[in-house]
Amino acid sequence: MSLSRIAIASVLALSPLPALAAAPAGYPAAEAQVLDLATKSIAIRSVRGENNRTIDVAKLYKQALLAGGWKDSDIEITPVDDTAYIIATWPGSDPKLKPLVISGHMDVVEAKPSDWKRDPFTPVVEDGILYGRGATDMKFNGAVAVSSLIELRRSGFKPRRTIVIEFSGDEETVMKTTGLLSEKLKNAELVINADAGGGKLDEATGKPLYWVWDGAEKTYADFKLEVTNPGGHSSAPRPENAIVQLAQALVKVGAYKFPAEQNALTKAYFTQAAPFEADPKIAAAMRAFAASITDENAIAVLRANPATVGKVGTTCVPTMADAGHALNALPQRAAAYINCRIFPGHTRAEIMDELAKVVNQPEVKLIDVTEGSFETAASPMRADFVAASTKAIRKAWGKDLAVVPSQSSGATDSMYFRRLGIPAYGASSTFTKDSEEFSHGLNERVRLENIRPGVTYYLSLLTDLAK
Repeated sequence: MSLSRIAIASVLALSPLPALAAAPAGYPAAEAQVLDLATKSIAIRSVRGENNRTIDVAKLYKQALLAGGWKDSDIEITPVDDTAYIIATWPGSDPKLKPLVISGHMDVVEAKPSDWKRDPFTPVVEDGILYGRGATDMKFNGAVAVSSLIELRRSGFKPRRTIVIEFSGDEETVMKTTGLLSEKLKNAELVINADAGGGKLDEATGKPLYWVWDGAEKTYADFKLEVTNPGGHSSAPRPENAIVQLAQALVKVGAYKFPAEQNALTKAYFTQAAPFEADPKIAAAMRAFAASITDENAIAVLRANPATVGKVGTTCVPTMADAGHALNALPQRAAAYINCRIFPGHTRAEIMDELAKVVNQPEVKLIDVTEGSFETAASPMRADFVAASTKAIRKAWGKDLAVVPSQSSGATDSMYFRRLGIPAYGASSTFTKDSEEFSHGLNERVRLENIRPGVTYYLSLLTDLAK
């Protein structure tokens, strides 16, 4: 599905734009293209498995880039299993300089239409908001990055440093294409990841509060808990029941809290974001935790808040379960999966050992079933990135906007570049309210007021980092 040019123009005209100290004049062609690419890509079901159409998203981006001045030879689409990745290169004038990479992904998590208010793969615009799977993670952000790059070329800019924009095809699952991309681009100077970071809007007024860039991320891990026994007829229960034993283990895991931790990025986040927190109790907890990681009252408050729980330390939560084989039979097998987001500085093996001690049931077998994840160190706070991104986001959203460094609680493609020693920064231009954050959830959405500031941001950022 795509919107007509008239419809696009109407939506952009009606979409409220942020009140900026010196609002940019606007970029009609780029702004229209953002909405066009976002809606068209959302309509493409790029989900792993049968009928995966991720390669069609790549073809959509290629078509736009070709029309924007790229040569066919500068755009590579590579099929991989049921998905694909794309690399588009804008050669700079100085081949001695390492390239600047803009990174993203084209795939999305599964969405069942029966669960949604609107069909997740039919983009809908209502009251200045775009709904659909991938609206925030990350087809809108991808559309902004592609359209902005085309606008930069349209403006006559000549990069001294080569600019590469790439999109992986399985970031939400095994990240095989990400690994391939990072190896092909291992000579990069730095990576701007459009899939992480971003700004926070005030819940009441909708005004921008602050913008976050991510310089590190927690390690993704999946652990399987499994119990097996001979089973038998349900009319003759036995003391050892696989489902009951697994349930006991899951209750222990669910109740366990890993030790609170802090590093330079999370400390900076809690310190600098606290003044913008509307809830006085949470704001006080952020300040208290930044001052002392042993403040149990502050830790309890932060762990009870979905927006901050992932920043306090390692988290592990049951996400899937599968047990039994018949209604009238004792279970021969019961299994569940625990998803962990591990605070930097710990290995998966270390966390699995800790979970085994928490469960403390010999009949429960723990298996590391993680795919496409590993531990990485934080990227340095590079002065050129910090200066360019701060300038760009303030040009887009206001000269007094607070800029806050942070650590991502989720896993992104950045880990593959950091593994190779390439600095990678989550630096999305998109702002949202906490109450409207539905990535991976139902009725995913994004505010279209992000379009013009997004283009403004990328034009400034890329100009400064590639000139």
